[in-house]
Amino acid sequence: MSLVETSVDGHVALCRLNRPDARNALSPELMAELAGALEGFDADPEVRCIVIAGSDEAFAAGADIRALAEREFHEALFHPAAAFWRRVAECRTPLIAAVSGWALGGGCELALICDLIVASETAEFGQPEITLGIIPGGGGTQRLARAVGKQRAMELVLTGRRFDAAEAERMGIVNVVTKKREWLDTALDLARRIASRPPIATRLAKQAVLAADETGLAAGLEQERRLYELAMATEDRVEGMTAFLEKRKPEYKGR
Repeated sequence: MSLVETSVDGHVALCRLNRPDARNALSPELMAELAGALEGFDADPEVRCIVIAGSDEAFAAGADIRALAEREFHEALFHPAAAFWRRVAECRTPLIAAVSGWALGGGCELALICDLIVASETAEFGQPEITLGIIPGGGGTQRLARAVGKQRAMELVLTGRRFDAAEAERMGIVNVVTKKREWLDTALDLARRIASRPPIATRLAKQAVLAADETGLAAGLEQERRLYELAMATEDRVEGMTAFLEKRKPEYKGR
């Protein structure tokens, strides 16, 4: 059985985590399969946005605690999880997390590493690692602090408490909260909207926004300018501006 079910509709790819017996816990096998699927879609010029989803009950419940409890210290140094987070972060195609149910530990980190989050009103987020004697290891402390600020991130990480979709939206983590059963359709609609934009400009825009998290203001502004100049050199820029002046729908080619 595949641990990640994939499909493509137009220019939108969908990766659904499929480990229902463990609430989609991020086992090494699931992480390897998901990273491989993302890299494959990222290399496909026809794919312009990727949605990562779980089930109604769980987006991803984090690490496999039973396996984690048996892991020796030296094994943690070479565990494939470290490479997994780097591989996901290197995806140039916009990523949307479609979250319903639990998004805890590594599941919360997987949602945070995506570029946008659509959440069901049933979604429950949290970084409970502190309650197990460890700390987040997939970027949770860093991305959470950048998303909600140091004070709130400190509280969430040090207490390990869970928070619902409404609070996540208030804190600026979640883009859209939906009713039950509407979370995946809403995420796919958002993905189709992004996929309708010029693909090169979309990737450049993602890179520019990420620079705001990863660099100082001066360096970020310089990188934004370089990326803007690259966008100006594309055929899609000519098509977009011409279509605007001619009052017609643009036809982007990704060139």
